[in-house]
Amino acid sequence: MGDVETGKISVRAEGARALASYLEEAIRTGRLREGVKLPAERELSEEFGASRGAVRRVLADLKGRGFITQVVGSGTFVLPQKDVAAAAVRVEAQNAQVMHGAQEVVQTSPAELMEARLLIEPLMPGLIVRYATAADFARMVECIERSEAAQSIEEFEKWDGELHKTFALATHNSFFLRVLELTNEVREQGEWGRLKRKSLTAERRAEYEAQHRAIVDALRDRDADLACELLTGHLKQIRHNLFGG
Repeated sequence: MGDVETGKISVRAEGARALASYLEEAIRTGRLREGVKLPAERELSEEFGASRGAVRRVLADLKGRGFITQVVGSGTFVLPQKDVAAAAVRVEAQNAQVMHGAQEVVQTSPAELMEARLLIEPLMPGLIVRYATAADFARMVECIERSEAAQSIEEFEKWDGELHKTFALATHNSFFLRVLELTNEVREQGEWGRLKRKSLTAERRAEYEAQHRAIVDALRDRDADLACELLTGHLKQIRHNLFGG
């Protein structure tokens, strides 16, 4: 029964991505011209095999980026291409601000990083169980196996970071990927490496590896609550091992 439900979730996630890709391309190329009214959410849901909630999220994203407008009581309409272009300019400006911020985050302390990770990373399982693909899970397993086979702390730390980055990728949400990119920049600092080398005993490494496998197992079972609990516990233990208290 669980396998059937997992299949439904995977198909619906693929449907949502197909809908988003279709609408954006059709509007950009002019196949959906200015003023065209889009089908109702129910019709889009049935045509692309996506849940109504997923359809609403896709439309909300397109609206936020200036592709469409929604008029209460009338429906959803394609905006002029000039509005789409203006939205693209705004997105590029926002991306530039994020990249500028990334340069400043290099000065973030390991303690500040752990505080931020405890607030942000436990939000990811809810998206992962909805949108992760078989390829995402295969990458998670690869990261775990490579970290367990690592012969040095540096190599273990590299694949540990890659696993958490893979979690972000599996949300299929660009915000989390950017956050984890900034996280890895801080992890590359000398202070983080010094603390990790000092705190990472063979026993603790084995605990981290077991926690990684438990988190991935929960995600593959599409159990967001358990994955969130395990991930939070994992991060709290890292914080305790790094800083004590």
